[in-house]
Amino acid sequence: MLSIYGRSGSSFCDGLSRRSFLTIGSLGIAGATLPKLLQAERKAGIGRSHKAIINVLLPGGPPHQDMVDLKPDAPSDIRGEFNPIGTNVTGIQISEHMPYMAKMMDKFAIIRSMVDSQGGHDLYQCLTGLPRGTRGIAGGIASMGAWASKLYGSEGSGIPAHLTLMHPTSHKQWGDPGAGGFLGREHGPFRLGKGKNDNKGLETVDNMTLRDLSLERLQDRHALRRSFDGFRRDLDEASKEFGSLDEFERQALGILSSSQMAYALDLSKEDPATVERYGKPDPEWRADGAPKMTTNFLLARRLVEAGARYVSLNFSRWDWHGGNFDRGRVDIPMLDQALTALVQDLYDRGMEKDVSVVCWGEFGRTPKINDKAGRDHWPKANFCILAGGGMRTGQVIGSTDKHAAEPKDRPVTFKEVHATLFNNLGLPSNQERIFDFQGRPQYPVEPEIKPLKELA
Repeated sequence: MLSIYGRSGSSFCDGLSRRSFLTIGSLGIAGATLPKLLQAERKAGIGRSHKAIINVLLPGGPPHQDMVDLKPDAPSDIRGEFNPIGTNVTGIQISEHMPYMAKMMDKFAIIRSMVDSQGGHDLYQCLTGLPRGTRGIAGGIASMGAWASKLYGSEGSGIPAHLTLMHPTSHKQWGDPGAGGFLGREHGPFRLGKGKNDNKGLETVDNMTLRDLSLERLQDRHALRRSFDGFRRDLDEASKEFGSLDEFERQALGILSSSQMAYALDLSKEDPATVERYGKPDPEWRADGAPKMTTNFLLARRLVEAGARYVSLNFSRWDWHGGNFDRGRVDIPMLDQALTALVQDLYDRGMEKDVSVVCWGEFGRTPKINDKAGRDHWPKANFCILAGGGMRTGQVIGSTDKHAAEPKDRPVTFKEVHATLFNNLGLPSNQERIFDFQGRPQYPVEPEIKPLKELA
C-alpha cells in the first residue's frame, strides 16, 4: 500500500481516535489487489458515458439547526446564536454562515427530514445506505463505491473507478479493507486516505510511502514530482526483487506512478484563481478537531474528471458537545465555500448532469443547547445536501417540527438517497443484482426502495 501521511490527531467524544494521511492504492506487496480490479473491469467491460458520485462526509454529526434548518422563533436555548438568511430561491432560508450557498441555492437541494440515523459515530449509513449490524448478506455488505466499481468500472484512463480521500475518524467507520463486501476487495476503495488505530487493534499494514509528501503539501508541485520520482525508483527495485510481473500487476504499478494519477493530484495544474475559490485549507490536527482540507473538494473534481466513478471525502470533525457556535463560525463557512466551489466547477465544466454530489453526516444534534454551549447526539433528525446529477434542485424536501427535533413531513431514509444516487449513476437499484456467497440475489438498494421523486 502506498501512503501520503499527515499528522496524528485526537478523538471523538466516544473515544474513537483519528489519524490524518492520504493513501494511494491498495497495492499490497506485488500489486495483489489492484490487478484484480483491473481484471474485473476488463471482464465486465467499461461503460462509455461518464457518470460519477462525489460523497462528502461530515464526521461527528453536523448541527442541522445551525446550518440548513434554523428555527428563529424557537426559545433562545434551542435556536442558538445564528440567524437565517434568504437565498436566491424564494422561501428558502439557510444559515448566515453559508452565504455562498445562499447565492446559488438554485443549484442545491436540501433534505431536512432524514429520519433513520443511528446514534453512534459511524458513517456506515452514508456509505452503504444500511445501519451497521445489518445481516443477511453472505460475504459482507458492499459500499456504494464498490457497487459503482463492480457494475460500471473505470474509463480505462489510469484512474480506478472507486477512490477515497477520507482520513479516518473511527475504527468502525466504513473505510476498512472489507469495503468491497461480497463484491470482493478488488472493488474496495483505491485509497487516497486510510489509516490504523493501534489502540483499537486494527491491523498494521506495511506501506510504500511517497517520500517527503504529506496531505497538506499536495499543492507543492515540486514536492509531488520528487515524491513520484522516488516512488518510481522504488518500483524499479521492487520489480527486481519480486521478479517478473504479470500484465495486471504492471498496470497496477503503472497507475500508481502514471502521469494520469500525478496530473490529477497536481493542483498546480489548476488556475490559481480556481484553487483560491475553494478556500484556504487548514491541515493541522488539533485537540478539538480534524484537518479541514478544502483542497480535497477540488481533488475530487479532478479525479472524477480524470475517470473515477466514485470519490468519497470527509471534512473536519463536527462532534461539538461544547463550543458549538465558536466552532460553527469557523467550520461552516469553510464547508460552504469549498462545497459551492465544487458545484460551481461542475456547472462551469458542463459536468452538472453527470456528477452527483451528496453532503451529510451520521446524525443531527440535539435541539436544546447544553451547559457547554454545545449540542449532543440526536439521531431523530438529520439533513442531507444534494447537487448535480441532473437532479431538480432549488428546493427543500421535508421539514421538521418547531424545534427541529423530529421530521414533521416527508421523512426520508438513507436508502432513498442511495437509490437516487444509483439512479443518477445509471444503475437503477431494482434492475441490477449480483449473487452473494450463498447464492442469494443482492441489489445496490432493495427493489422496493425508489429514488426520491421530488428530484426527478
